[in-house]
Amino acid sequence: MEINKNKYSIIVPTYNERLNIALLVYLVFKHLRDVDFEVIVVDDGSPDGTQEVVKQLQQVYGEDRILLRARPRKLGLGTAYVHGLKHASGNFVVIMDADLSHHPKYLPSFIRKQLETGASIVTGTRYVKGGGVHGWNLMRKLTSRGANVLAQTLLWPGVSDLTGSFRLYRKSVLEDVISTCVSKGYVFQMEMIVRASRKRYHIEEVPITFVDRVYGSSKLGGSEIVEYLKGLAYLLVTT
Repeated sequence: MEINKNKYSIIVPTYNERLNIALLVYLVFKHLRDVDFEVIVVDDGSPDGTQEVVKQLQQVYGEDRILLRARPRKLGLGTAYVHGLKHASGNFVVIMDADLSHHPKYLPSFIRKQLETGASIVTGTRYVKGGGVHGWNLMRKLTSRGANVLAQTLLWPGVSDLTGSFRLYRKSVLEDVISTCVSKGYVFQMEMIVRASRKRYHIEEVPITFVDRVYGSSKLGGSEIVEYLKGLAYLLVTT
């Protein structure tokens, strides 16, 4: 394989991830030894000391590799990616969660898949052979699977995992897609991939195992499920 001259900007939104962010960064560096990358942490005013930990990581790895781009308060997942994208110097952008549910060990396979196929987007999927979910009870698995099947049936997006948030984008494609999105919360991921599909961008998938968060509490609740259904209805009408 030819030398990979791409640079990858890894955008990680955080809110109260003090216990996870250092391990996540360590694992990213461990699995991307021969790759040019930067980690952009977009923290929404975490009261638990997340930003202090990130500043310590900057001293270890360098401020050119770990960028802290904080915001004053919780402003939503979608806008966190927009904010991070403004500071990204790479020609490819990875979006991933800070809570270790997305293991950095999959990053090389995302990069490899993109290099092999020339894809504009590579998305991690729980719903093909080799993918899965670890740490969820049966009810949550059924809810997630049901939500995905419902969206598949109504929207025909051409990807198997609509609500996943572990993805690699060509930066120019992410800028294009993100500019057409209106959702702010968890629906944002679904809207992004549906709009990318409608724009006929080349999307490839890589199987991943999603692991329920190790430390801290999940931010998904009943209000997010209602938001998801409203978002689904909106996308059905507008795409």
